Amino acid sequence: MSSTSEHATPGFLVWRLSTKWRVAVDRAVAPLGLTHAQYSLVASLYGMHRAGRRPSQRQLADHTGLEPLYVSKLARALEAAGVVDRTRDPADPRAIRLSLTEDGREVSRRAIAVVQGLLEQLLEPLGGLGGERTKAFSHELATLLDVPLDAPHHAPHDAPGDAHLATHRDTHIESHLDSHPDEE
Repeated sequence: MSSTSEHATPGFLVWRLSTKWRVAVDRAVAPLGLTHAQYSLVASLYGMHRAGRRPSQRQLADHTGLEPLYVSKLARALEAAGVVDRTRDPADPRAIRLSLTEDGREVSRRAIAVVQGLLEQLLEPLGGLGGERTKAFSHELATLLDVPLDAPHHAPHDAPGDAHLATHRDTHIESHLDSHPDEE
């Protein structure tokens, strides 16, 4: 474990891992003309298409966790690149339905294969994609993702007897202020 990670909070570690993986996926799919965000859209569309779904931009935003406005921007760029078709929903003229073009399906298949290989490499310390530790890790991440953003927040109370907790918290915060997000 690196010195940066040794005393880090779970939130800091999730952020660092997310950033590291985003950069890795960006680099891996760049030769296919995609960014990480575009990959999340086309890979999600590919999976939804295989399941017989043609989602709206809003449904795709909900599925990916991206903001609807960002999905709209990405979809327009992917449409301009000939990867995605955007059409008005006849049942709801405000909604835009998305689908992959034939080229989009081919790019998606290639990108998914590249990212699967990358994930196998990144998850090798946990036993690879099929490893038991990876399954447990995925389960824990899914549990955290299921917590709603508007869940009640319980702030710690600094009662007189809890002075040592406040000192520990402040030291922990200071250690993060000394960390630099771009260090590996």
